[in-house]
Amino acid sequence: MFDSFQAFLDMGGHGLYVWLVYGSAVPLLVLNLMKLRRARRQLLRELKATQAVLDDATHAT
Repeated sequence: MFDSFQAFLDMGGHGLYVWLVYGSAVPLLVLNLMKLRRARRQLLRELKATQAVLDDATHAT
């Protein structure tokens, strides 16, 4: 496929573009995953709080 590691990095003359795209995509994916985890934790906290309110209302009657 590639004759050398340098040829792999060069990507047939498109290496700069290819590596810039990879370099920008990876941090964006990581950021997206971090935001997703944070939103999931917040949703679970809200659901627990809602469930606690509903449990209190059920036991009060």
